[in-house]
Amino acid sequence: MTVTDRLIYLDHAATSYPKSEAVIEAMTRCAREQAGNPGRSGHRLASAAQGIVGDVRLGISQLMGVGDPSRVILTHNGTDALNLAIHGLLDGSDGAYVVTTTLEHNSVLRPLATLERAGRISLTRVPFDDQGFVSVDEVAAAITEDTRMVVITHASNVLGTIQDVEAIAAVTQSRGVLLCVDAAQTAGVVPIDLTAMGVDLLAFSGHKGLGGPTGTGCLCLGRETANRVQSVRQGGTGGDSRSALQPDALPERLEAGTPNVIGLAGLRAAVQALDRNDVPSRWGHERELREQLRVGLKAMPGVRVLGPRDDTRCVGVVSFVVEAMDAATLAGVLDSSFGIAVRAGLHCSPGVHEQLGQMPDGAVRVSVGPDSTGEDVEALLSALRQILG
Repeated sequence: MTVTDRLIYLDHAATSYPKSEAVIEAMTRCAREQAGNPGRSGHRLASAAQGIVGDVRLGISQLMGVGDPSRVILTHNGTDALNLAIHGLLDGSDGAYVVTTTLEHNSVLRPLATLERAGRISLTRVPFDDQGFVSVDEVAAAITEDTRMVVITHASNVLGTIQDVEAIAAVTQSRGVLLCVDAAQTAGVVPIDLTAMGVDLLAFSGHKGLGGPTGTGCLCLGRETANRVQSVRQGGTGGDSRSALQPDALPERLEAGTPNVIGLAGLRAAVQALDRNDVPSRWGHERELREQLRVGLKAMPGVRVLGPRDDTRCVGVVSFVVEAMDAATLAGVLDSSFGIAVRAGLHCSPGVHEQLGQMPDGAVRVSVGPDSTGEDVEALLSALRQILG
């Protein structure tokens, strides 16, 4: 028996699984035939690797409405992208104000908390309402004349709620404040157009909704923001090696060292397979499964579903708690006895659970993906009925 025998995978908010055959084949081919060091040499392997990097940059720029591919910065993951955005804009600050929310993942909370503790920034955390949404008016009220940036998740990785980023962007633009959006749960799932939405910085991983491999991510920069983000990592770029300083031009200014070419080959295959016009149907599929799951859970005695009653403004994430069993134990039973993979705990978003009174155990999170089915959801509901009696 292998690890994946009988597996029903419902943990797509952590990473997509299984990776497509196209992604696996692209990575294998790259490892065998294309894995040179891009930009470092002129031979065929280096040129092939450079082609992979360029293709990913172009594909992401088209998918996310960025425009200029040089404003697509390739990173190791979503956390790396967010650290680059936050530290690249705020490391030189002296008392700047930043607004964020209690919905945020630790990839936002920890960089900001580190800067706050160092006295570089003052931080305001806007709470969410009883349905899991952050009020645009409360964000606007938190902005002062000294506010430099608003950092907000596009969709909560615990509650699945999609925040009104366009409305918040209208506020930040009118107040001369930068808007950084964590799109880890929406990239490849919800239609995104950085330019049309008015977002200044968009960070996401390549291995979740986009379906690429781990070790990949992006930071997309708006036109007016591109020259404001400073390098936080210096090193080789393959060009102008005489200079002791990082190049000024993008993307080299923000990309130092050898990229994950094999991972980017997989991401290229994933992005090329994802037509921009297919994204709305993916989102609709997730909402349908979310509704099936939410309705089934709410019908069970002793089960409390966290978050909204309406699935319209949500991705395919549902978290719940049960009276009779802690989250970790329940997730373990689902895995060991029923072959169902979910996630238990705080989901790297302690602010959500603290506001909901779920500390320290957190909740069980179920998250669907493009290949999840109604049968998968029903199998989970049936397993819960058996476990909970």
